[in-house]
Amino acid sequence: MIILLRHTGLFFLLAVSLPFWSCSENQQEYYQGYVEGEFVYGASPLGGRLETLAAKRGMTVETGTPLFSLDQTVEAAAKAEAEQQLERAKSRLADLLKGLRPSEIKTIEARRSQAESAYELARREYERRTKLVRDNAIAQEAVDRAKSEMEQNAARMAQLDAELATARLGARPDQIDSARAEIKAARERIIQAAWALGQKTQHASKPGLVQDTFYVEGEYVPPAYPVVSILPPANIKVRFFVPEPVVGTIKAGRKVAIDFDGARKTFTGTVSFISPQAEYTPPVIYSRKSRSHLVYMVEATLSASDAAELNPGQPVDVRLENADA
Repeated sequence: MIILLRHTGLFFLLAVSLPFWSCSENQQEYYQGYVEGEFVYGASPLGGRLETLAAKRGMTVETGTPLFSLDQTVEAAAKAEAEQQLERAKSRLADLLKGLRPSEIKTIEARRSQAESAYELARREYERRTKLVRDNAIAQEAVDRAKSEMEQNAARMAQLDAELATARLGARPDQIDSARAEIKAARERIIQAAWALGQKTQHASKPGLVQDTFYVEGEYVPPAYPVVSILPPANIKVRFFVPEPVVGTIKAGRKVAIDFDGARKTFTGTVSFISPQAEYTPPVIYSRKSRSHLVYMVEATLSASDAAELNPGQPVDVRLENADA
């Protein structure tokens, strides 16, 4: 029992001493880390039954590669309905711009011709009676009646001319503006319906490796739920942890060497982020001794070709390269 306690105490001393060893400025010192991947999730903002799942686990996709498609029955019907509404709105506007039918316009023209004939007859009668009144052959009252009838026929002609112009002109401007607004609204509905229809088929937004799929064909996918996860090589990074005395010597852009079990070579990364917060804070006031327990997370990125050889969650060893280099 005493031997076990001694070994336990030795192990505790070794564990406490590790942070101090990591604080060394020796550039050959390795720091533990792991590979982190930021996945791109393929999802549709609309729900529906999963009809086809083209993406398979482990396959490599390029930008624009089809991933999956959902049932499009409702969206296709909505788009067709919107297109029919647009055609109806166009027909209504064309009808308003045409004015009255040709047969209706001919009727007005015939009435106008009759009014013109009546006016000519009344005008001649008025002139004839004007001559007779000078010779005292008729009374002035007969001349006044002829003049009144002539003026009535002239007004009738003017009225029919206005009706004919209106019939040829078409509907009122406010009706035409309303029909044009209806056409614009119908086109907007088509755009919305086409967008909804397009969202039922999703394509890869970035090239990468299909990491996982979450549904199988025939299942219902709720709105905005991911169906496929893709890991682009550019989204792979290495996270490692350095002690507090070392974090102050690291700057963004510094090169690091990355090794892992079975690596064919030592990979080179670039420091892209240094956490401003410690991952572990002792429950006592900071002192030179307690600060050695603080560790800070550092992220490093790799080239796309090197990142493709790493797997998320994979443990790695990271060595800081010479800052001058």
